[in-house]
Amino acid sequence: MAITSANQLELLQTAEAVAREKMIDPGLVVEAMEESLARAAKSRYGAEMDIRVHIDRKTGRAQFTRVRTVVEEEELENYQAEMTVDQAKQYMADPAIGDTFVEEVPPVEMGRIAAQSAKQVILQKVREAERDRQYEEFKDRAGTIINGQVKREEYGNVIVDVGRGEAILRRNEKIGRESYRPNDRIRCYIKDVRREVRGPQIFLSRTDPQFMAELFKMEVPEIYDGIIEIKAVARDPGSRAKIAVISYDGSIDPVGACVGMRGSRVQAVVNELQGEKIDIIPWNEDIPTFLVNALQPAEVSKVVFDEDAERIEVVVPDEQLSLAIGRRGQNVRLASQLTGLDIDIMTEEEESARRQKEFEERTKLFMDALDLDEFFAQLLVAEGFTNLEEVAYVEQDELLVIDGVDADTALELQTRARENLEAQARKALETARELGAEDSLIDFEGLTPQMVEALAKDGVKTLEDFATCADWELAGGWTTDNGERVKDDGLLEPFDMSLEEAQTLVMTARVLLGWVDPSELDPRVDEDEAAEDDTDATEETGA
Repeated sequence: MAITSANQLELLQTAEAVAREKMIDPGLVVEAMEESLARAAKSRYGAEMDIRVHIDRKTGRAQFTRVRTVVEEEELENYQAEMTVDQAKQYMADPAIGDTFVEEVPPVEMGRIAAQSAKQVILQKVREAERDRQYEEFKDRAGTIINGQVKREEYGNVIVDVGRGEAILRRNEKIGRESYRPNDRIRCYIKDVRREVRGPQIFLSRTDPQFMAELFKMEVPEIYDGIIEIKAVARDPGSRAKIAVISYDGSIDPVGACVGMRGSRVQAVVNELQGEKIDIIPWNEDIPTFLVNALQPAEVSKVVFDEDAERIEVVVPDEQLSLAIGRRGQNVRLASQLTGLDIDIMTEEEESARRQKEFEERTKLFMDALDLDEFFAQLLVAEGFTNLEEVAYVEQDELLVIDGVDADTALELQTRARENLEAQARKALETARELGAEDSLIDFEGLTPQMVEALAKDGVKTLEDFATCADWELAGGWTTDNGERVKDDGLLEPFDMSLEEAQTLVMTARVLLGWVDPSELDPRVDEDEAAEDDTDATEETGA
């Protein structure tokens, strides 16, 4: 096939037809044709030649040219596409390195194989352009709801026609046992859009918590306008969900606005989610108060919040326990997801038993350590004393408020407590030395003998060993494993060491060992230096 005047205009007509069908720029199709013709020409004139083709956008005429570049003589490798300055003087007046010499060559006769190759190049370019167009169109729509039409179902995954492309709703992203037939209308949440080798992949979801949030945004104008904000969402898809909302207008009730007149707004969302029950909860900055709301419809007697551990203990009446936990733990699980905290639920009877056990343990501690009778030890516990350190180092006035305790008795209690603590320290130090703890660790400021003993039992016997520890290894912490928070026990956690204290101790050890520059620990040093530089610069300017 030769590119003759008879079919020159057909090139442009074909390019426009393909561009319209695939909804891409006609110029991209013409560029693909130019590349395919150039490839065919190279097969005719030689693969080493730099053959280029330009198709006139108005007439459709294809111009074939051969390009040769001027290079240094020692860099000359391809004699068909490159030439030296001396060689270039035959064709150019004053050639320089980097100049190009372009000459037109006759159009090629395209045989069957060349035409097939050209067709493949064009199809490939068109596919790439189509993929780029799809990706650009959908990449900014992630996090929104889209309406589509079911095309087919493959191994439980639903392929959805979303207009200018296809998307996939995976089996685990469907609600319950949803099933769809071809041509069914479907509404989904665009969870992710990825650029992959086989083209842009659009992943849909109907189980994502944000799908429900977007549905409420569509049904509740106040959410769309920003008057009401959805602060948190937790779902058990197809079964139950909790959504926390807050109103920035005191005259608008966020819960009532989301429910709507006679429940019309929330019912529209429920119908879309296959009857999923939805609890709408008012958001509160006070976490315990918010948790009480989140555990509705159960009643809560008391909440104990451990901010460091991000755990919360909830005490409920005995008859409310099953309601607070919910069927298969659903209610407490959703409340935990909503608040981002681990929740321990116990009945009033269980809490009472635990408090009684703690009371007895502390009473026995004071009886054994301070040689007190049971009644006197119970008085100390009742006044809030929990350990020997509190008795030993508290102000005497706090002991004198206890019935029957005078100044001499208070002094005797503190003396006994301190002697007992010193004895424990001596014993811990002996054990630590027996385990191999070195003086560098024993003498390190900030560690008690009991701490050194605990470290030595775990193989931390030198200051170098201690300096290699991570802060969470000492103070403990929490990690998330498969969506569940898991407790990491710290070596010094029994001594109530915080993460900040552990960080300080470890960094101090590294400074003593010369591993860290002390100036790196105090950002104020850099600020002072910067201030001095500014002062010097100002003085120089003034001078």
